[in-house]
Amino acid sequence: MPTDYYEVLGVPRTSPEADIKKAYRQLARKYHPDVATDKAAAENHFKEINEAYEVLSDPQKRANYDRFGHAGDQAAGFGGFAAEGFGDIFDMFFGQQRAGGGAARSNGPQRGSDLRYDVEITLEEAFAGTQREISFRHLASCATCKGTGAEPGTLVVPCDRCGATGIARQVRQTPLGQFVTQTTCGKCNGDGQVVQQPCHACRGRGRVEQDKTLTVKIPAGVDDGSRIRLSGSGEAGVRNGPDGDLYVYLSVRKHDLFKRDGLNVFAEVPIAFPTAALGGEIRVTALDGEHTINVPAGTQTGSQFRLRGHGMPAVRGGVRGDHLVTVRIAVPLKLGKRERELLEEYAGANADEDGDRSFFDRVKEAFKAE
Repeated sequence: MPTDYYEVLGVPRTSPEADIKKAYRQLARKYHPDVATDKAAAENHFKEINEAYEVLSDPQKRANYDRFGHAGDQAAGFGGFAAEGFGDIFDMFFGQQRAGGGAARSNGPQRGSDLRYDVEITLEEAFAGTQREISFRHLASCATCKGTGAEPGTLVVPCDRCGATGIARQVRQTPLGQFVTQTTCGKCNGDGQVVQQPCHACRGRGRVEQDKTLTVKIPAGVDDGSRIRLSGSGEAGVRNGPDGDLYVYLSVRKHDLFKRDGLNVFAEVPIAFPTAALGGEIRVTALDGEHTINVPAGTQTGSQFRLRGHGMPAVRGGVRGDHLVTVRIAVPLKLGKRERELLEEYAGANADEDGDRSFFDRVKEAFKAE
């Protein structure tokens, strides 16, 4: 089944061109094969993103896609004529309207529009899972008329101008035969039916704006850009059509200490020079609490230690990433007289083959470079 281009870019069908362009740029940066971890999956998704943007960024292609779906892409390739254009040409020469051609009928049930809601969470909430109460306005089915648009007790009757088709046809004779044009019926606006007395609550529209509050459960392990679909929580359908969906898009706030990459979490921890030189234990904080790491003697700045299974959980469960700690040797800003004497004594005792440059001198230079 072909992928919906709007879902690929993560935008509603009513999005302006600027929002489509913005969504494309964000996704292109995220899924570019040169920066993605899973290059094979990223390459396939990157192709889908480009294909979707190629269609939705072109007004003519987008109009064809909105009316005919993926078939509209194919129809647009025949000299720029869409399916409706071919129907009018056949009418002109053969005097017959082909089945399903011409102006679209809109008097059947129509699905409600999808909605989008953005939620920001912390990395801790993404790790443990959480829930949010969200409120938004949407078009709901009118409770007074039950979505019919008619005042209770009155009738909705077939349109007598178009014969309940929603289409107004005009036939003209030409030297080449009958020339048929079709337009939306002006009396029923293409609905094929007429409300005798419009509902006072919704003014005949069948839908009214209402506030809606929902509790959204956010599972553990979600990442920045994750999407949660709440089926049927979008706008109400028209003429008993199904309701649209609500898509909750998640963004994870940048953390002061931790950096996430997939299921792994990275952090930097300062350690004292004696601990790095002599070895010892250090306490580090991960998302699931505190842990002890054994630092071997002679540990250098930039050394990395792995706490397996203490990273992010997978959304579907069963797998946990790792917590990786990179140590940085902390240099004291001030030294007492005795401390300096001991360090200089140590440095003098460990002078290397570079002559006057002692080990202590090289340590100081290394810290200055950082």
